[in-house]
Amino acid sequence: MKIQAIFFSNADIQILYKYMTTYIAILRGINVSGHRVIKMEALKQLMNELDFQNIQTYIQSGNVIFQYKNTGLQKLEKKISDAIASKFDFEVPVIVLEFEELKNILEKNPFVTDPAKDVKYLHVTFLATEPDKKNVAAINFNQYLPEEINIVGKTIYLYCPNGYGTTKLHNGFFESKLKVSATTRNWKTTNELVGIASKITT
Repeated sequence: MKIQAIFFSNADIQILYKYMTTYIAILRGINVSGHRVIKMEALKQLMNELDFQNIQTYIQSGNVIFQYKNTGLQKLEKKISDAIASKFDFEVPVIVLEFEELKNILEKNPFVTDPAKDVKYLHVTFLATEPDKKNVAAINFNQYLPEEINIVGKTIYLYCPNGYGTTKLHNGFFESKLKVSATTRNWKTTNELVGIASKITT
């Protein structure tokens, strides 16, 4: 049997990318104070081994933009977290969003339109699933002023005027109150992720 190699030009590859979905994987708790260390080159290599395409990483906190066939988000989260556990021998919570979902999150931030708020104090906490309404209602938002919370679906918009480093509204707080996994990115990082995803999608 004769086997013929097939070669794709750069133009052909770009066309193939257009038929894929762009995803953003957000990892929680890696490279913090020397714990659960994953170099970005190693993470990129791992994602390549999972057959993801057009892989981009952004800073050391664990943000990966990639393209793949249209697949359920929870299936992708498990695929990535299982691969990390197998290769690095520790577990890392992973939240995956489609590009359009992340772009919508960026556009819908209720604090951005308030001229009294400095965007450098804005953060977004991403939840693995939409929390139970009873758990949301149990949080007394006024108790944490001047910090502000706005929960929309699986997204928590935060305004922390004293800085995120001193806030009580950290991932552990929301995981305890809402009973779902959470991971947070500042506003600059969220914008950068949308920007990178936009470039590989067009």
